[in-house]
Amino acid sequence: MNKLPNVFANPITKKMNNYQDSYRSSNKEIIYNPKEINKKINEIFSSNNHVYKSKVKITLSNEIIETQLVGKTNIHLLTLDGKLIKITDILNIEKVY
Repeated sequence: MNKLPNVFANPITKKMNNYQDSYRSSNKEIIYNPKEINKKINEIFSSNNHVYKSKVKITLSNEIIETQLVGKTNIHLLTLDGKLIKITDILNIEKVY
């Protein structure tokens, strides 16, 4: 069998950032980054302060919700009052102390 030549692959050295959407609301620009949202959610649920529930402030495209999270599925967050919030609808999430 003939030996095939090696294939050259140029390494990518810069950070890829082509998965963002941008929203502007009341002169404040919000950048939607799904990887960053999932990272923040995982940090909230894996923190030492999260035993049963965590108080958070969630920014959606049309409103800001301050609620207590108790669970997570692949596509939803579950609040203490039984509401489901789609993760894809979340623009920003931060823990409230």
